[in-house]
Amino acid sequence: MKSDLLLAARMALRDFRAGELRVLGLALVLAVAALTSVSFFTDRVARSVTKEANQLLGGDLLVAGDRPLPAALSAEAQTRGLRSVNTWTFTSMASTADGAQLVGVKAVSEGYPLRGRVRTAPALNAPDADIRAIPAPGTVWLDERATAALGVRSGDTVNLGALRLTVAAVLTFESDRGANFFAIVPRLMMNAADLPASGLMQEGSRIMYRLHLAGDDAAVRSYAAWVKPQLARGQKVESVEEAQPEVRGALDRAQKFLRLAAMLAVVFAAVAVGLAARRYMQRHLDGCAVMRCLGATQARLTRLFLIEFLLLGLLACGIGCLAGYLTQFGVEALLAGLWAAPLPPPGPLPLVYGYAVGMVLILGFVWPQLLKLRRVSTLRVLRRDWDDADVVSWGAYAFGLACLSALIVLMAGDLVLGAVVVGGFVAACALYAAAAWGALALVARLRGGTAGGWRYGMACLTRRRVASTVQIAALGLGLTAVLLLVIARGDLLDAWRGRLPADAPNRFILNIQPDQRDAVRALFAEAGLPAPELLPMSRARLTAINGRAVSPDDYPEARARRLVEREFNLSWSDHLQVGNRLSGGQWNASVPSFSVEAGLAKTLGIRPGDRLRFEIAGQQVESAVGSLRELEWDSMNVNFFVVATPGVLEDFPASYITSFHLPADRAGFTNTLVARFPNLTAVDVDAMVRQFRALMDQLAAAVSVVFGFALLAGVIVLFAAIESTHDERRFELAVLRTLGARDRQLRASLAAEFAILGALAGGLAAIGALVLTVLLARQVFQLPYVPAAGLPLAALAFSILAVLAAGMTGLRGTLKAPALASLRAL
Repeated sequence: MKSDLLLAARMALRDFRAGELRVLGLALVLAVAALTSVSFFTDRVARSVTKEANQLLGGDLLVAGDRPLPAALSAEAQTRGLRSVNTWTFTSMASTADGAQLVGVKAVSEGYPLRGRVRTAPALNAPDADIRAIPAPGTVWLDERATAALGVRSGDTVNLGALRLTVAAVLTFESDRGANFFAIVPRLMMNAADLPASGLMQEGSRIMYRLHLAGDDAAVRSYAAWVKPQLARGQKVESVEEAQPEVRGALDRAQKFLRLAAMLAVVFAAVAVGLAARRYMQRHLDGCAVMRCLGATQARLTRLFLIEFLLLGLLACGIGCLAGYLTQFGVEALLAGLWAAPLPPPGPLPLVYGYAVGMVLILGFVWPQLLKLRRVSTLRVLRRDWDDADVVSWGAYAFGLACLSALIVLMAGDLVLGAVVVGGFVAACALYAAAAWGALALVARLRGGTAGGWRYGMACLTRRRVASTVQIAALGLGLTAVLLLVIARGDLLDAWRGRLPADAPNRFILNIQPDQRDAVRALFAEAGLPAPELLPMSRARLTAINGRAVSPDDYPEARARRLVEREFNLSWSDHLQVGNRLSGGQWNASVPSFSVEAGLAKTLGIRPGDRLRFEIAGQQVESAVGSLRELEWDSMNVNFFVVATPGVLEDFPASYITSFHLPADRAGFTNTLVARFPNLTAVDVDAMVRQFRALMDQLAAAVSVVFGFALLAGVIVLFAAIESTHDERRFELAVLRTLGARDRQLRASLAAEFAILGALAGGLAAIGALVLTVLLARQVFQLPYVPAAGLPLAALAFSILAVLAAGMTGLRGTLKAPALASLRAL
């Protein structure tokens, strides 16, 4: 066994120096690096959430609701020996004489936080420190972004609602800030004693009420068991375990993108490994036959090659794990704004995943080829065309595909997602192969009408029809990845940006009271701005559909349960709003009815003709569903899930909301409006869009790092596909040069062959990339995407140039080598 290990190590070193294993090893490194970089990152996030969950709650248990919590909840906690504090969170506009800024307000009571910590600094960029206190009455703490945006310093004053508060410190850290909208907008922390005088707690105000509790574990569990049956709709309990998926939810989308990027890299790496392993097998058939003649048994041949590839796999996995380990720190840096506390150091589990990926790829795509080497006959020494191992080929590919499918499903962590990826990959392989086979048949028929290099290039492709089909399909897959990453992503981003016209609404005004409508319109007129449409809004809860009480337990889907739990904003109008389009039923302003957004209707199983019952301020209202509407949510217009026709909601309490476009040179109007009506909440959508775009840029940059592995894997596929028929081309070139062919003729024929190969693969890739781009745009991003007219031609030209450059570069040495040297090398 020791001698076999030394011999296998020498074989591996020899084959690597000869270039036999470089493509295969690089593909393994890329696959392992892609997976481990994602695994390291997601594992750190998961362990951070588990470790810091109590700090993220601000206690050991959290009771939250969208309406004031009963005093009995705090009293019971005190009876059980638990400490408690209250917090109130909402968004509002903070302003000074020089500007205004949307902030996430957190009002806190004495004792906050029960768990975790808060840090403040006396000024921007000054050293911060832990503080065990809350803002004094009449003062606020602003975080760095709010302080910079408002241009204030400690001692200055800011306006919040009807209050004029003094800035006392810069808030640098709060462990229970969370990863949600309030973590994105700048923070303002105030004393809860000032909240009633602010005038911000009115009908329709969107305030989240929270009760934080801490104490002995047994007392916390006992209280949790007691409080759950006491909770009303819209209220919930969060413990360390229950908060974990909520906190993870903010990163779910980024992690899914990262996993998909890793899966894409592994898929294309698997294709490259398969092509490289096939070429390795073909180049070692003669050597195995000689070894068989010299007495080597099938078992020893298998053992030698298996050890060689295991050594290669262990080395490639080690390099890939190191690359993934270093890459995840870059991903962490790009997404640093999504959490406040540093992530814990990486654990060892992703290393296990990395080595598992490498070994599965070896098992799935190299081992079947080793079986073919094992079966080689000694007669091949006398007759090179003797090959009784072909029967293993299709079974080997099926075995490799099964291993890859199992690997992808395991990586996805979701059977449905994994099945979609595997199904798409298999469908693409089958469609590309079928299209390539048919295209080669057409090339064979057209060959007779050509001459010179084109004729010979076509002949070479059609003579190796099976190998050419595999080559075109592999090239098509690699080029699809490259085109999708390089071209389509930019087009989708441009299409999204093009949805908003230059004069789209960029301000929202909320909480307009009924008696303020005329005064608000008059203020717009004084400023020379068009009077906006003020839309009524009542907060309501869906209580019944067709007379049957609605409960979250009736719906298995998480989104449906959340919708049933939440309060809806209802409105009424005698006409359809801008950006609304009927998708079912009829809008009839003369018949009292509800019009429901189509997505909500689908989620909750609502159809035209159903009767909905809502509770508004303790009163019940019921009406039939007259129509369904599709909405343009990103139009920046005011949209509602449910709109009533006249005669349904007018008698219920309501506030008013509007959106309008404010030119950049009139930005001071917002300050005037808030100063005149302190209870109003003015939302600067421009600022929000900039913040969300910055967050999207962070996510895109992080995903692009991992997608870089997928892009490199696609390039490796291109190289491996070209190299897969390198030996046959080298032999043909040597024979032709022996028969008198000149270099110019050989280069012309090769250029024609690679150009045709690139055109066929590029055509398939262009179609595949376009189809995927359109599907992503319309099904995922809901964008009316129309591909650029020149995109297919640009993709085709890129493919031809890429294959031509790769092919001619790979054969450059062969073209310069003497014919006799090339024949001897074979």
